[in-house]
Amino acid sequence: MDFETVMKELEALGKERTKKIYISNGAKEPVFGVATGAMKPIAKKIKINQPLAEELYATGNYDAMYFAGIIADPKAMTEADYDRWMNGAYFYMLSDYVVAVTLSESDIAQEVADKWIASGEELRMSAGWSCYCWLLGNRKDHEFSESKLSDMLDMVKNTIHDAPERTKSAMNNFLYTVGISYVPLHEKAAETAQEVGIVEVKREKKKSSFLNAYENIQKELDKGRLGFKRKYVRC
Repeated sequence: MDFETVMKELEALGKERTKKIYISNGAKEPVFGVATGAMKPIAKKIKINQPLAEELYATGNYDAMYFAGIIADPKAMTEADYDRWMNGAYFYMLSDYVVAVTLSESDIAQEVADKWIASGEELRMSAGWSCYCWLLGNRKDHEFSESKLSDMLDMVKNTIHDAPERTKSAMNNFLYTVGISYVPLHEKAAETAQEVGIVEVKREKKKSSFLNAYENIQKELDKGRLGFKRKYVRC
């Protein structure tokens, strides 16, 4: 399938109601409003196609950019490619659910995520923390440095309440993910989450969200989900 065909198919799958939801979350025109599940049949036909992914991502169309993440070849992308994608990711659904997810399936995921976390830019930081969440929820515990993750928990404890809004949300998710998916630091993550307490995330034109990683960790423990890992990161 070529670029024109994919764009036509995506446009045909767009729904006004879905489009409104995406826009209320920060998407900007152009956007068709395609439900992510509706993209699967096209993705099955194409499988992995990095040149096509690049063409689609460059459109600035939210649905095309999202679809680009599904058919991208994470291991073929360089750090410069990820930075370029990150530059185009203008709101959190792109930074955290397209770029961070794609990065998490590459071999350079941790080094790129570390730079983004240190960048001081809201969405880059958010993508960096989110990438670790995708990694921890999928890769085996021995692939991570326990001391490094321990330091990251300390960083969350010391900075989360002063971090930019989207970064707060991703950091809170990191606490929860370490608490459930990385067994060696489960106890420290739960203690850190308890110390952090409730995190308020302010949102434009919407009520604030109040996040509580400690409560969410306890709920998952009650369901016996300690050590949970996903088989796949991308849909």
